[in-house]
Amino acid sequence: MPNSELRKRKNKQHNDRPNKSNTKKRKDKTVSGIHTSLLCLILSGSIFTTFIILYTDQIPWLIGHRAIDSIAKRFLGYHKPVYAVVVDAGSTGSRVLAYSFHESYFGNHLMLDKELFEYLKPGLSSFAKEPKKGAATIVSLLEKAKNEIPEEYWSKTPVVLRATAGLRMLPLDQSEKLLESVKEVFRKASFLTRDNSVEIMDGTDEGVFSWFTVNFLLDRLNGDPASTVAALDLGGGSTQVTFAAMTPVSLKQNDKIQLVASPRGQVPVYTNSFSGLGLMAARHAIITLNQGDAVNVTSECINPIIKKKKFHYHGTEYYVSGLQENYPTTNIKGTNIRIGEIVPIVSFSDCSKLISDYVRTKASPPEELPLKTIFAFSYYFDRATEVGLIDESTGGNVLLKDFKKAAEKVCHEANAEQAFMCLDLTFIWVLLNEGFGLKDTTQIFLHKKINGHEISWALGAAYDLLRGEKKN
Repeated sequence: MPNSELRKRKNKQHNDRPNKSNTKKRKDKTVSGIHTSLLCLILSGSIFTTFIILYTDQIPWLIGHRAIDSIAKRFLGYHKPVYAVVVDAGSTGSRVLAYSFHESYFGNHLMLDKELFEYLKPGLSSFAKEPKKGAATIVSLLEKAKNEIPEEYWSKTPVVLRATAGLRMLPLDQSEKLLESVKEVFRKASFLTRDNSVEIMDGTDEGVFSWFTVNFLLDRLNGDPASTVAALDLGGGSTQVTFAAMTPVSLKQNDKIQLVASPRGQVPVYTNSFSGLGLMAARHAIITLNQGDAVNVTSECINPIIKKKKFHYHGTEYYVSGLQENYPTTNIKGTNIRIGEIVPIVSFSDCSKLISDYVRTKASPPEELPLKTIFAFSYYFDRATEVGLIDESTGGNVLLKDFKKAAEKVCHEANAEQAFMCLDLTFIWVLLNEGFGLKDTTQIFLHKKINGHEISWALGAAYDLLRGEKKN
């Protein structure tokens, strides 16, 4: 056999032998593929199992979704951020809340990650005669929102301004001029705007959005509506009472029932907004009672040591004093280092009677409210912290009678630093007791934040806004 033929056979035999290096590479790829498939299978199984457990109420809905989203983001690279900006033009100040959400891996539910909260005074309604000046205050709030949201998302981020009781109580021509000035500001903004981006919000929406916010943050919207809490919001111009309607009496009040969408379906919600029963509106009504258009006013609910204390309300400066004659006093006993003295006080019974007469003309007790777990916020929280009923940083819970005790104590002290505290606390107690039908033994949860997030109707409005944008 020629040598060339032999070499060909040897070369062929050599080439036909398995290449150990290539075989090892193919084996590694196969093993790697198996590992990847196995990992995906395990992840899919974990996510699916969590999903099943979640929807059979074995773990909290919010915790379950966050666990799934964390897995999806880390291993699958899934994360879809969504943003919204809401300006709350309240009667005593304007607030901007810039919300950062993401869409959940299952169901595309909006999951709140963080928010920016900024606040400035006075409220937009204080600029009734200077609309452009009022609108200029909104510019600074929008700039702060821009610092919170990545620039590439500005054009996709909807922004709205919703004015509450302060503008609702203004004459129509003044409120319209204010809104038009704000619309001009919005047209120049970098965010996504619509024709209805700047509006006066009615009390019904304010109540529903507040209720949604509280229960969303408590993770109560994903189970039995009976587990939700009632939301009591005390603003400057109005107050809202809102809860999931369960009794026939509540459900029959069609004019006060709203169907609210939740992850588990629609919930019939009772809401009632009381104009004139916000803290500042009530304060104004009490101190000006039977005094016409006077700006120098006296009140039985103000301590006699107070003389011409300034109170600004709806563009008018009032000078408020306590009674200057025929006022009650109390004796403070002397000690080894202090001489006894007679101190002027406010009669709690006289003041509460005055406030009761006012509240009864505007409020009617919702029959179902006493059956609910009650969360109260805004001025309820503020006044409770200012007299030491709860800790400002953590919030807490009190009995309604604690407000009464605090009011009686403050009314029987001469404290020029808290000139309106006697009136304010007495009003809160009368409102909750007589206006809303709560007993002195009713437990009230008072918070400014839940899980680090601000309690504001703005969160409910942002959620509703983003869901509306998704449909467009």
